[in-house]
Amino acid sequence: MPEGSIPPHAGERRFGPPEQRSFLRWLYIGRAVLAAVVLVRASLVREQAPEAAFTAVLVVLLAYAVTAYGIFVTFIKKARGRLAFLQSQAAMDLLLVTTLVHFEGSQQSGWAALYVLVIAVYALLMPLRTGIVTSLLGAAIFLADAYFAQPGPPGTWLWGQVAVFTVVFLVVAFLGQRLRTASVEQTELAIELHRVRLEADEILRNIRSGVLTVDGGGRLAFINLAAEHLLGLTAAEHAGLPVLDLLEHRSPELFAAVVQGIRKGRRVNRAEGSALRADGRSVPIGLSTTTFGRPEEEFPSVTAIFTDISDLQQVQILHVRAERLEAVAALSASLAHEIRNPLASIRSSVEQLARSARDDPDDRLLADLIVRESDRLSRLLGEFLDFSRVRASHFVTLDLTAVVREAAQLVREHPDTGPGVEIVVRGEAVEVDADEDLLHRIVTNLILNAAQSMNGAGRIEAMVDQPGPTELTQAGEFDHPVRLRVKDDGPGIDPELQERLFQPFVSGRPGGSGLGLAIVERAVAAHRGLVTLDSAPGKGTTFTILLHGKWPSEDGS
Repeated sequence: MPEGSIPPHAGERRFGPPEQRSFLRWLYIGRAVLAAVVLVRASLVREQAPEAAFTAVLVVLLAYAVTAYGIFVTFIKKARGRLAFLQSQAAMDLLLVTTLVHFEGSQQSGWAALYVLVIAVYALLMPLRTGIVTSLLGAAIFLADAYFAQPGPPGTWLWGQVAVFTVVFLVVAFLGQRLRTASVEQTELAIELHRVRLEADEILRNIRSGVLTVDGGGRLAFINLAAEHLLGLTAAEHAGLPVLDLLEHRSPELFAAVVQGIRKGRRVNRAEGSALRADGRSVPIGLSTTTFGRPEEEFPSVTAIFTDISDLQQVQILHVRAERLEAVAALSASLAHEIRNPLASIRSSVEQLARSARDDPDDRLLADLIVRESDRLSRLLGEFLDFSRVRASHFVTLDLTAVVREAAQLVREHPDTGPGVEIVVRGEAVEVDADEDLLHRIVTNLILNAAQSMNGAGRIEAMVDQPGPTELTQAGEFDHPVRLRVKDDGPGIDPELQERLFQPFVSGRPGGSGLGLAIVERAVAAHRGLVTLDSAPGKGTTFTILLHGKWPSEDGS
């Protein structure tokens, strides 16, 4: 059966459990009072009619037992009274009323009206057919007591009372049917409303955007978990309390938007600001607001939706940086091609002049200087061309650890690597889908950059592993993430330089071209990877690269 639907046998109840309990509570109280009255009347006729008094005492005891059972089911177990339970309770009430009427000695007494009350109440609690049975049972008991237990023949008033029973039952049954229909509709509406509220609460609590509602008096009406995290405010501490002062301190832009909505009814479609989180860190947010008024409130309530846009801004920064790098790469390639050919001609000419001036030491010295500087310029132009040619064109499955070992061996033989520099490679074989040439350049540049910063002595560790999904926050964005860390114990990098270190022509050492790390970032980006830096002066530097172990397809599978 679908959640929230009304069962097909819903006719077994006319009201929900709370209403039914309320009816039964008053029935139990009334029955206890009537049982006490019967007990008093039985004590008064004990000597004249001991058998009748004894029977009355048995009826009273039975009434209290049935009442105790009813209280146990209704209020202790808190179960809804089923049809058989209600029938047994109705039979007990009819028997108790009959006993009281019998002691009164006349069906014309005021106590006979209790038949009408009992039939009316149970007509509301039970479905139509069962109500008819209860009405017939009450009429039968009433007639039997009138014919067999009372002295003298009954008069025409007896049938008049039976007619009253019937009319009362029909009227109450009709009203009960209308109430039952209204109750079922109300139950369906309440169930649907509860379901919608649960769904809305679930959505609001789990969306990544913060949702905040402030009423016209500046009190906090609602805040979801994302908003609590972004603003450092909790519903448990601030719900129903004035919150504008705290909001002004936490996010001035959000405060201004909310105040505009309350005082002037203005809505903010799109704006940006900042929010001060509970940990003291300020994050950029994008926000919008909407207002809704209520007749009983002088000022409208305002709901604000806001989101941490740090990632979006970072993506925008990376996009702008990538565009700049592409422009620099195109310019570098053009300049390198334009300069390289004349430079080769100059070098060749100088070498010929040097051979013709072998007897002049000064000319020879100048010629060697020009050739040496020409070679240096040629290497620099080569780096420009390398920077402009960073393209991932041919992906194959490689053992990243093996590539790292080859690059480490190449750097060990490099002239810029001092004799006291120790390079250690750690990690098991880890496969990665990558462009072999670009991957080799990434690793070589990182290890060589670390070796050149060591001042001739120190230790470099290149570590390859596969981080778990919770080990790094960025790891969840990668398909089978693979991590490479290059760590050195060198002098570290100045914090002011760290932000610009991956930009072209920015170098942390004298004489550097400033293209090595720019090439690394472009090559990592070509693999849809991520490179991060962790360094502090005097505490060494660690470069971390995250790559896709399996290259993601176009459809993301």
